[in-house]
Order: sequence, then structure tokens, then C-alpha cells
Amino acid sequence: MRIKEAIKAKGYTQKEFADKLGITLSALNQRLDGNPTLGSLKEMAELLEVDLLDLFEDKREKNNSIKCPNCGADIIIDVRK
Repeated sequence: MRIKEAIKAKGYTQKEFADKLGITLSALNQRLDGNPTLGSLKEMAELLEVDLLDLFEDKREKNNSIKCPNCGADIIIDVRK
């Protein structure tokens, strides 16, 4: 995930970002190193003012997919207008 990069890009330390989330630095590190819930990811993306998909390593490749942060499998994104 690219959450740490997004935190740094916004000019926050991890401690400052944890404070904004209302959690401890230890709890933030557990989320960053573990398997954060979708709700946690949405909350972090909102606070960082980025799209949820921006928090993933391989955001959108040419085949409109992202990598699952747990198993590494491609997740195909079907975008319809």
C-alpha cells in the first residue's frame, strides 16, 4: 500500500496522522502493517484527500486492475459510463 507515501506527501508525520484519525501511533502502525478494514481505508483516503485506489501499490494498470494487498491477485475494475 502507498498510505505511508500519501501521509508524507500531505506533510504529516505518522503520529500527526494517527492523531487526526483519533487513534494511537501503535494502532496506525497495526493498520499499515496488517490488513486494514475497508472502513479504515476509506477514512484514511478521505483524510488524505485521495481516491481510495490511490492507497494501493498498483493503482490502475492498463488492464484497469489493482493488486489485492492480501494475496497479490489482480482485481479487475469495470468502469462504465
